[in-house]
Amino acid sequence: MLTTISYNQYISRTPDEMLTASQDYFERMNTRRSLRDFSDAPVAREVIENLIKTASTAPSGANKQPWTFCVVGDPALKTQIRVAAEEEERRSYEGRMSAEWLADLAPLGTDWQKPFLDIAPWLIVVFRRSYELEGTHKHQNYYVQESVGLACGFLLTAIHEAGLVALTHTPSPMDFLTKLLQRPANEKPFLLIPVGYPAPNAQVPDIKRKTMDDVIVWY
Repeated sequence: MLTTISYNQYISRTPDEMLTASQDYFERMNTRRSLRDFSDAPVAREVIENLIKTASTAPSGANKQPWTFCVVGDPALKTQIRVAAEEEERRSYEGRMSAEWLADLAPLGTDWQKPFLDIAPWLIVVFRRSYELEGTHKHQNYYVQESVGLACGFLLTAIHEAGLVALTHTPSPMDFLTKLLQRPANEKPFLLIPVGYPAPNAQVPDIKRKTMDDVIVWY
């Protein structure tokens, strides 16, 4: 039987208040950018915990919440992650990526070197959990990719709202993260997210977002 609770947290707004709130939120989020130039200034562990609590409010298939957030602050482990990530990235840039892919990346100024993995005070490694294991029995999780993707979106939004910056880093393959962090067989790495403050001289590429005509179809 479905158990329910009263949903009385909803804050009703007038149409004008709703329009203002939606515009204000867009303007804040429109300043969000992925960053590769981090400061090593510390960020309180409690802040990171709050960000992950926010990410964990994301919807998920059958409410299975199929995610694990591994938070790395240990300098030695961050260095190990950097070394392994750079090796995979070097192989990608020097042979795995197509010429078209490399051309698309060229305006962003990226390469296989990833010093931010050492510099950022925290690395959040998001794992997707394909199933839960109770003894020898596997309990299936549902819509795992979609659910974890939603949680990561919530996380990136929370990071920005807190006044911090992040990068969605996807060295491929990412199996080295499973080994370094000693994760169980039901978890697979999904995203590696450095989190911290921007460096004083931080720069981002001057890129433009698609227009609404490019992304909205009204029916």
